Amino acid sequence: MPTYKAPVDDALFLLNDVLHFDRYGNLPGFADASPDIVEAVLREAAKFSEEVLTPLNRVGDKEGCTRHADGSVTTPAGFKDAYKQIVEGGWIGISVPAEYGGQGLPATLTEVVNEFLCSANMAFAMYPGLTQGAIAALLAHASPELKTKYLPKMVEGVWTGTMNLTEPHCGTDLGLLRAKAVKQSDGSYKITGTKIFISAGEHDLSDNIIHLVLARIEGAPAGTKGISLFVVPKILVNDDGSLGARNGVSCGSLEEKMGIHGNSTCVMNYDAATGWLVGEENHGLSAMFTMMNEARLGVGVQGLAQSEVAYQNAAIYAKERLQGRSLSGVKYPDKPADPIIVHPDVRRTLMTIRAFNEAARALVLWTSLKGDVARRSEDDKERQSADDYMGLLTPVIKGVLTDGGFANTVMAQQLFGGHGYIAEHGMEQFVRDARIAQIYEGANGIQALDLVGRKLGKDGGRALMAFFNEVSGYIKDKSADETMKAYVTPLGVSLAHLQQASMWFMQNAMSKPDNAGAGATDYMHMFGLVALGYMWCKIAEAVIAKLPKANGSTPRYSAKLVTARFFMERMLPETAVHLARIQSGSGSTMELPDEAF
Repeated sequence: MPTYKAPVDDALFLLNDVLHFDRYGNLPGFADASPDIVEAVLREAAKFSEEVLTPLNRVGDKEGCTRHADGSVTTPAGFKDAYKQIVEGGWIGISVPAEYGGQGLPATLTEVVNEFLCSANMAFAMYPGLTQGAIAALLAHASPELKTKYLPKMVEGVWTGTMNLTEPHCGTDLGLLRAKAVKQSDGSYKITGTKIFISAGEHDLSDNIIHLVLARIEGAPAGTKGISLFVVPKILVNDDGSLGARNGVSCGSLEEKMGIHGNSTCVMNYDAATGWLVGEENHGLSAMFTMMNEARLGVGVQGLAQSEVAYQNAAIYAKERLQGRSLSGVKYPDKPADPIIVHPDVRRTLMTIRAFNEAARALVLWTSLKGDVARRSEDDKERQSADDYMGLLTPVIKGVLTDGGFANTVMAQQLFGGHGYIAEHGMEQFVRDARIAQIYEGANGIQALDLVGRKLGKDGGRALMAFFNEVSGYIKDKSADETMKAYVTPLGVSLAHLQQASMWFMQNAMSKPDNAGAGATDYMHMFGLVALGYMWCKIAEAVIAKLPKANGSTPRYSAKLVTARFFMERMLPETAVHLARIQSGSGSTMELPDEAF
C-alpha cells in the first residue's frame, strides 16, 4: 500500500524564508496568520491528509461512486465520514471573509492545504475544492442577496458547489452551448439543458449542492457574448434559509473514467430548473472565468500533488528494492544485491521529479501570494501588478505542472518495474488520477494558446515585460555573488531563450498565426522552465543564508542546493530545444493536407 507524508517543513521554509510571508502583514488576514498559526494549520492538515484521506485513496479507486435508480449517488465507503471532518475542521472556509463564516486567512494557505489533500486523495479533495471555486465566483459576482443566501452554508461545507460549462456538443468552444434560460415574472429563470463531465455533480456528502450553470437567455446574442451565469440549487432554499422542494436538476448518469473514481463525474439534466442570475445578463463567461482561474490554479496543484506522492513512494521503493550491483563497485556488501538507489539512472529519475516538485511548490505559493495581493491590497498599482502576474502565470501553472505531474507519475511508476503495473503498490492509480489534470479546466493545448495568443500581448505586453524585468533584475543583482553564480548564470541563458522566442512570435506570428499555434506548447513549457529556474534561484539564496546557522538541518538544506544544481544542469537547458522548435515555424506541422492523416 502506498504511503504519504505531507511536506510541511518544506512548505514552511518556502513561506518563511523564500517568500517572506511576514512582509505581507499590512494585507487583511495576514496579521492573523502568525508563524504559530500557519504551522498549526499546516500540521493539522497534514495529519488529516496522512491519517484519514490516504487510507481512503485506494478504497475510492476500487469502489467508485454508485448511481441509484432515483438519480441519487453514493460515494465510496469512508468518504462521508471524512467529509464530515472537513466540515468540522472548517477547512473549506480558511480564506473566505469572516462575514460569510470563513477565517479570512490568506488564500496562499488554502493552496498549501489543498496540495496535501490532493496528494493524499485527489478524488476526495475535488469535493471541497470545487466548492471553494464556486464560493470565489459568488464572492466576486453575485448580488448581496445571493451571497447571503448561499455563501454561509457553502463556506461551512454543509452545502457544496459545482460549475457546469461543458455540453455534449461543445467543450472549449462555449459559444456553441445550447442550455436555455427563460426569465420568469419573479425575476428567476427556468434553466433547461444537459451538461456533461460535471465533477461532484451529485453525491451524498452534503445537504444541498449549489450548481453554477452557464446558459443562454432567450433572445440573447449568439456566441460567447450571449452567455449568462446562474446559480441553480439542487434543493430550493426558502427565504428563511431552510431547504424546500427538490429543484428540476438531476444526475442522468455517471461517467466511467480512467481515474479519480472516488469523485462523481456526472451528466446533469436541467428540466426547467429554477435558477437566479449571477452578475449581469450576457456576461456569464467573465463571471465563470473567476471560478475557472481558481480551478486552473487548483488543477496545477493537483499535478504537483500527484507528482509528490508518486516521488515519495518511488524513493522509498528505490532504497528497499535489491537489484544488481553498482556500476562503480559494490555498495552494500552485506546484502545479496545493492538497492536500486545506487544506479545513476534511478537517481536521475528521482532527482528529476524532486527538482520539479520543490520548484513547482514555490511557484504555486509565489503565484498564490500574488493573488492575495490582487484581492486584498488597498494600493491600485500593487493590485494591478499582482493581477497581471496571476493572469500570465495561471496557464503556465495549469499546463506545465499537470504535464510535468503526469510525466513524473509515469517515471515514478517505471522505477517499480512490473510492480508499478500492479494495483497493490498504488503507482498505477497515481498515473491514472494525474492524467485528467492535463485535460479538464481547459486542455493544456488551450492553456498554451491562451498564454501565447492572449496573455503575451495583453495591455501592450505589460505583464510579460514585468516578468522579464523582475527576473533579469534579480540575475543582475546576484551575478556578482560567487555563491549564486551556479544558479543565476544558467537562468540568464534560459531567460534569453524565452525573450528570443517572444520576439520571434512578435515578428512571425502576426502575419502567420499558425506559427503561434505550432509553437505555443513549446513556449508554455519554456516559460515554465524559466519560472521554475527563478524559483530555484530564490530557494538557493534562502538556503545559502540559512546554512551557517542550520545546525541539525544542514543535510536537508544542503540537499536543496544539490537539487538546484541538478535542475540548472539537467533540466533548464531544455529551453534551447524549445526555442529551436518554435523558430522552425509551422511549415512541416501544417503542410500535409487533412486527408493525409
